[in-house]
Amino acid sequence: MTDVQLPMDPDPISFEIPALRASQPIGDLYIANFPHRTLSRIAYFDVRRRIQELRDIERYLGIQRPLNAGRVADLHRYVNFADATFPTSIIISIPDEYASFDEDRSRLTIRNYREGEEQEPSLPMRMLARVIDGQHRIAGLMGFDGDRFDVPVTVFIGSDIADQAYVFSTVNLEQTKVSKSLAYDLFELARSRSPQKTCHNIAIAMDRDPSGPMFERVKRLGLATEGRTFEPITQATFVEAISRYISDDPRVDRDLIIRGQRVPMAGANESRRLIFRNFFVEDRDIEIVRNVSGYLEAVRERWPLSWNFRGNGQMLNRTNGFRALMRALRHFYLRRGAPGDVVGQQEFLEELNAVPIDDGQFTVEVFPPGTTGEARLYRTLVGEQ
Repeated sequence: MTDVQLPMDPDPISFEIPALRASQPIGDLYIANFPHRTLSRIAYFDVRRRIQELRDIERYLGIQRPLNAGRVADLHRYVNFADATFPTSIIISIPDEYASFDEDRSRLTIRNYREGEEQEPSLPMRMLARVIDGQHRIAGLMGFDGDRFDVPVTVFIGSDIADQAYVFSTVNLEQTKVSKSLAYDLFELARSRSPQKTCHNIAIAMDRDPSGPMFERVKRLGLATEGRTFEPITQATFVEAISRYISDDPRVDRDLIIRGQRVPMAGANESRRLIFRNFFVEDRDIEIVRNVSGYLEAVRERWPLSWNFRGNGQMLNRTNGFRALMRALRHFYLRRGAPGDVVGQQEFLEELNAVPIDDGQFTVEVFPPGTTGEARLYRTLVGEQ
């Protein structure tokens, strides 16, 4: 089953987990509620081996998806947020000799000895469950500092490696992933303030302003909006361009707010990097809008043909051009004001007038598609040629 060799448990161990049977074409599976410590106790995967080593399923499929140390560290932090949740099932497989289900009591029994034989341990507890999907979540839960974190788990009993590989590929290849733009859009429903919700609200407000530079240009859900013909910027691109000026870690700030704690203000040096942070902390979101809108109004006035161009071959009003413009925003803002100020459209325009590029010259030949063109435009804007 694995190359890992662990010592045998000295005593027979058996425990019960509440579960329900679900019959599907592939066979029966069991939907169980596992305390996180119990799940960590029986599951084996990359965290027990060298981090680069492959799981059996990965070897079978000929792919390489080893445990990602950075993602695990990120999940160690996430599981300790006030609203942390893993609502979707982790999927495991347990050999049929070591598990049985009581239909009348809706209990799944898991043991380290074979059913029907003397209660002599024959498989270490930490090797009972092969993880088909969810190894990063289990590894992340090992960093949970609280008392209780129950996890929904789908259990296959007695499935062979071919079936497990099929389930793995179905989960990871067939299911549609949620777009980042849709994820940001859902912050509108959140009751508490957060950098994500503020940036979402700004994106929507500017997209709805008929006289503004971003009117009906934001692809709100990452997909084309019915009735629109030109939406060059996704909501995710817009939100992330602004949030970089509010918070180094929006999730941490959101967690503080949910817990009723104060989000720290930016100090003198930090505020020159996070130029909109103190607006956010002081609930002055409208002043973030005024700065961003004034800046993009100045862009539209400085290069009207390029900003309003809807054909191919120009990049100023597309994703990479927009990202470069928003990266340069801080440079122009600090040249005309200080953190806490509102810089007007005319002041931004005076800065942009000094940029040595004419309207219509934002071509993909000069600024190639991708990060190369974005970086080149940024350097041109801020005078770092």
